[in-house]
Amino acid sequence: MRQIKKQKKGTGSFPSSFVGGFEMVNETIKAVEGMIQALMAGDPGYFLVDIRIKPTNNVRVYIDGDQGISIEKCVQYNRALYKKLEESGLFPSGDFSLEVSSPGLDEPLKLLRQYKKNIGRRVELVLQDGSKKEGRMLEVSEDGIIIEEVKGKNKKKEVINHTFLFDNIKTTKIQIVF
Repeated sequence: MRQIKKQKKGTGSFPSSFVGGFEMVNETIKAVEGMIQALMAGDPGYFLVDIRIKPTNNVRVYIDGDQGISIEKCVQYNRALYKKLEESGLFPSGDFSLEVSSPGLDEPLKLLRQYKKNIGRRVELVLQDGSKKEGRMLEVSEDGIIIEEVKGKNKKKEVINHTFLFDNIKTTKIQIVF
């Protein structure tokens, strides 16, 4: 009688080719970063925020500007980067898609330049300990930020300034106020 061992979910062998896949993705991201940085070199008001590449070769490039970024500018960078990617041979079979956009309000802030651009706006912080703080961002330094929290209303209104070091902040998101 043959005995069949039932394998527990998640205990299977980890394909070694997958580890190499991470390295390939990182190399591809670095190559794309070099291309977009070269394209943006003439526009110092714009900056690269992030690059993500999905396993389906969907390349997403997030850029922003000190004064924001227009759709037209994103289209311009998309067309130029697409051409460079085709010429580079990074995707030999040409099986890739490219999206160039601003990060959007649902994405957390990542760069000091993004924090500075958003001074005066309402933010929600998630701290490393999991707690949340909301308030208006008053100041940004190399080490952290100061936010103004307003508690209560009218005569019971209390304004408290909180200082947070970047090391203690897990994420910072812009809050949309209507």
